[in-house]
Amino acid sequence: MKLPLHGNATTTPRIREYIQESSKGERALAKELGVTRDTVRRWRKKGATTDGSHVPERLQTTLDPATETVLVELRRLLWLPLDDLLRLGREFLKPDLSPSALERCLKRNGVSNLQALKAEQLGEEPRPNRKTFKDYEVGFVHAAIKYLPQLPEETQRRYRYVAIDRASRWVYFEIRADRRKGSARAFIANPLEAAPFRVTHLLTDNDGAFTDRLNQPTGKHPVDQVCAAHAVEHRLIPPRPPQTMYGPPVGCKRRLDGESVAPMYAAS
Repeated sequence: MKLPLHGNATTTPRIREYIQESSKGERALAKELGVTRDTVRRWRKKGATTDGSHVPERLQTTLDPATETVLVELRRLLWLPLDDLLRLGREFLKPDLSPSALERCLKRNGVSNLQALKAEQLGEEPRPNRKTFKDYEVGFVHAAIKYLPQLPEETQRRYRYVAIDRASRWVYFEIRADRRKGSARAFIANPLEAAPFRVTHLLTDNDGAFTDRLNQPTGKHPVDQVCAAHAVEHRLIPPRPPQTMYGPPVGCKRRLDGESVAPMYAAS
């Protein structure tokens, strides 16, 4: 049987009981048991022989009980996500409320998992975890084109071409002056060759720079031809989908107007 002793305990419950029942002096007992006189004195005063709780009677928190109660009830009643609850708490309860303090509050009260909370209140089984990008094999690359803010000294806006592997989060991007088919074709060829792994799939939106037909590549577009030359399957996402490129990159290479530049991030 494992005794619930503190990690730094110098005595056992049997020794403590012996100390309490012994008529010997503190000095003699301390020498006999190999402990300090303070230890002998402390256990003689106690009526029990087991360790007490070492958790502080009052936990350190930046939230007062009333504020914590309101936040928890808002979470339970409105099913507010963390960001929305934080914004509400700062506006009406505590202007300096921090995300970490709010998250600790929700964990203490068992309402940190919003999906589990919903399922519990609705009497349903919790949903299984969704498949994450980490569950995919390396080689499934997303590509997209984004506008860059035009700087005051620039005469025209530029475009950021980005390719990111959904599993490893390896990223490659270039800055180009236009978003034409030729530029897209030249861009796609570069990460296919620069990636430290074999790219098997390319996922793009239905922008004319990437495809000449919605939902299904025709094989005639310049990007389709580059993919075919590298034995890469080109797929298109449905029109107007949610954002598909999430998370910070792990390793990143950059090209600026066709000129190679050192990696911005070191691969882990």
